[in-house]
Amino acid sequence: MKTSDFYYDLPHELIAQTPLKNRQKSKMMVLNKNSGKIEHKIFENIVDYIYEGDTIVLNDTKVLPARLFGHRVNKQEAIEVLLLKQRDGNVWQTLAKPGKKLKIGTEIVFDEKLLRAKVIDILEDGQRVIEFSYNGIFNEILDKLGLMPLPPYITEKLEDKDRYQTVYCKNLGSAAAPTAGLHFTEEILQKLEKKGVNIVYVTLHVGLGTFRPVKVDNVENHEMHSEYFIIDEKVCNIINETRKNGKKVYCVGTTSCRVLESATDENGIIHPMAKDTNIFIYPGYRFKMVDCLLTNFHLPESTLVMLVSALAGKENIMNAYSIAVKEKYRFFSFGDCMLIKSN
Repeated sequence: MKTSDFYYDLPHELIAQTPLKNRQKSKMMVLNKNSGKIEHKIFENIVDYIYEGDTIVLNDTKVLPARLFGHRVNKQEAIEVLLLKQRDGNVWQTLAKPGKKLKIGTEIVFDEKLLRAKVIDILEDGQRVIEFSYNGIFNEILDKLGLMPLPPYITEKLEDKDRYQTVYCKNLGSAAAPTAGLHFTEEILQKLEKKGVNIVYVTLHVGLGTFRPVKVDNVENHEMHSEYFIIDEKVCNIINETRKNGKKVYCVGTTSCRVLESATDENGIIHPMAKDTNIFIYPGYRFKMVDCLLTNFHLPESTLVMLVSALAGKENIMNAYSIAVKEKYRFFSFGDCMLIKSN
C-alpha cells in the first residue's frame, strides 16, 4: 500500500486559520461508511444521529500552553522552547531553537522572577532535555508565559487560548488539541445526555507526532509515534454494556479511536489501562470496538487519513474529501468535521 494512495489536492485557502465564533455551527459532512452516501449538515445536527443507549467517547486531555520564549543568560537573542513530554518533576523533553546555541549546561531565562531553565541533556534526534526552576506553581506560570502550540499550518494569531481547548478538557498534558472535540458546546452535550446517550471520557495526551509526515513510500514501513492514554474501569463497563445491548460506540476524534482500539482485546472486550500506545490503523485493519467516528478533515498522506480510510473505506474517504474541496469545507484543526456512521 503506497503513501501516495492517500494524496488529495487541497487549495491552501481551505485551511482554516481561525475558529468559528460559534463552535457548534461548523459544517458537518455525514458519510455512511457502508453505502458511501453523503449528507451535508451543521455540527449541531449530530444530536439527530446518536440514539438512546449509544455511547459517545470523548478525549478530555487539556493542551499545555507549551511554547515558551526566553533568552540565554547574559545574551539577548531569542530562544524558543516547546514542551513535549514531562519526564520527572521539573525535567521536560523539548524542542528548542536555535539548537546550536543550546549546549548542555546552557541556562535560559524566560522571566527573571518566575521561570528559568538549564539544558541537562541532548537526545539523538536533537531534542533538548531541560530542567526548570521557578517561583510559584508551574502550571500557573505556563498559563501566564506560554503560548498555545498551534500546528505549523496555522499562521494567524489565536486571540483566545480557550478556543484551542475543548469545553470538557480536564487533564493537562497535550502538545496539540483533540480537534474533533472543538465543535462541542455544553448545550450539545446536554442535549445528548437528555436523549439518553452515554457520555464517557478517556484521556490521551496528543503529541506533536500527530503532525509528523509519513516519509516512506510503503505505508507498512511507517514507524508510528507513541502517546500515553488512560481509560478507567467505569468507562470500560459502560462501553462493554453498550456493545452487549447492540448499541453503537461513537468516538470523537482519532485519539479516542486509538484509545479504544488499543484497550480492546480480540474478543471485543475493552479493559481499563494506562499505558503508551503506538497503534497504527490503516486500511486492512479490523476494528474491534469503534462503530462510528466524528473527525475533522486531515492532511493529505497523513496517518489520520489512513485511519479514517480504514474505518470508512479508502474510496469512500477520497470521494468525500474531493466533495469537501468542491463544497469549500474548512480543513484541519479549526475546520469543519465529518461524521462517519454506519447504517
